[in-house]
Amino acid sequence: MTPIRHVLVTLHLPVEVQAVLRAAFEIDYAPDLALDSADATTRLQHADALVVSATKDRLDAPLIASLPSDIRGIATYSIGHEHIDLEAARKRNIAVFATPDVLSDACAEVGMLLLLGAARRVTESIALLRSGRWSGWSPTQLNGNGLSGKALGIIGMGRIGRAVAHRAKAFGMSIHYANRSRLAPALEDGAMHHANAEDMLRVSQFLLLACPVTPATRGFIDARRLQLLPRGAIVANIGRGALVIDADLVAALTSGHVAAAGLDVFDGEPDIFPGYHDLPNVFMLPHIGSSTIEARIAMGDIVVEGLRQFNAGAVPTNRIA
Repeated sequence: MTPIRHVLVTLHLPVEVQAVLRAAFEIDYAPDLALDSADATTRLQHADALVVSATKDRLDAPLIASLPSDIRGIATYSIGHEHIDLEAARKRNIAVFATPDVLSDACAEVGMLLLLGAARRVTESIALLRSGRWSGWSPTQLNGNGLSGKALGIIGMGRIGRAVAHRAKAFGMSIHYANRSRLAPALEDGAMHHANAEDMLRVSQFLLLACPVTPATRGFIDARRLQLLPRGAIVANIGRGALVIDADLVAALTSGHVAAAGLDVFDGEPDIFPGYHDLPNVFMLPHIGSSTIEARIAMGDIVVEGLRQFNAGAVPTNRIA
């Protein structure tokens, strides 16, 4: 079978990542291209594979069915793959690749940033300084919550969840987790497993969401489950926005049952639920979990390596369909 040589790239990439791709393949770099456009029809005729975006490109069944027969691979520059119809790709015998396992450190750093930013009232602190109204230190000024000695509950103890747990332990936190299955003791590293996530919520003074969206987890953090948290708990989301019912979290933040939230992902982003905007106890970031140049280059490397392994007839570690 003819190997993949010509790759159409449909998203903006750092120049360092473009260089990684160009060193391995002939690249048609079209970051503003819409895959359902007339221009795409022409460019696709010259491509063997695509590198696409999780936020810009939607490869549903009709679009995948319309791809030229020479397209043999689709690589999404992301961990998430909800924007690709994997079954439609399988029917067309198109291999699908993602970028797992290279973002754990970058995302874990932002997970800790969310916990700290929410707990230490960073949104209010920045606003006070920028307003010019700060009058100097006071023992009653913007007292937040410390992490040391607190219980951190993690929903989703994959690589990112475990990387956050490792860092949180250094802050003196005890780690609890809920997962589809219990981890091996070496991976648990002293964390306490809860077979029932709701039981874990009851002891979680801090809660971190680090799981994918599935039928079981979509909207999991709702009004009822928020009430299971200890009063004054802090919620952080490094997973997916759709894990949370936004109106319910806003209500819990307004009532004070949840003291603060740190959010890097949002349902329907870049459109953010308007209730968050005026809450001083919400620390928000614009989905920068993986935004380090080291992680971006590593994502490019794993895309290239997966396509190379595919060309060689091996089973790529990052192939998902």
